Amino acid sequence: MSEIEKKIASRLLEVKAVKLDAENPFTWASGWKSPIYCDNRKLLSYIDVRKEVVAAFVDLINQNFKDVEVVAGVATGAIAWGIMVAEALNKPFIYIRPKPKDHGTQSQIEGKVSKGERVLVVEDLISTGASSLSSCDALHKAGAIVVGMVAIFSYNFTSSRRAFEHANVELHTLCNYDSLLEEAVKENYIDEKHLEVLRDWRLKPSDWSGIAKDDKK
Repeated sequence: MSEIEKKIASRLLEVKAVKLDAENPFTWASGWKSPIYCDNRKLLSYIDVRKEVVAAFVDLINQNFKDVEVVAGVATGAIAWGIMVAEALNKPFIYIRPKPKDHGTQSQIEGKVSKGERVLVVEDLISTGASSLSSCDALHKAGAIVVGMVAIFSYNFTSSRRAFEHANVELHTLCNYDSLLEEAVKENYIDEKHLEVLRDWRLKPSDWSGIAKDDKK
């Protein structure tokens, strides 16, 4: 685990942007049972934490995407992060809707982006990757060049990693599920004896149902 992964994981736990509960799992809209709930919007309410996240994004971008011309945020969760990153990099900002609006200009991309411009996409959370990659498709259709994507957190599903590889979109995240679990154990946020069960969820999220009664003892 890198220092930035450790720092961001600690901040996510500190401000309760992430909740971990294997005994009373959360239910996603898809019906999946999950031991984790992640709401990165909570980070926005903490000035120092917010600054740390933006600074970490800038470092990550400078290391991996030096030729960015435009920063794009994915609506709605990553609009605020995208604006702050664009400001820090002194770059133009646009944002991308999940789908074209059904009135007016029927735009999906809000702001100005020209054909051939190199665009970096900012996300707050990567789950299956479907909505994130849909934003990249919208940019491709507009004639932009997607240089890659950065995100605060990823569940690190095998299927999502493969989806990004298949789409040829380079993805870098500040933190992920594995590094979060490691930090949660160090901070006594979760019991180490449940660590294997929590890791199993990431491998087979659609089949996972929580900790069995016998395992709670």
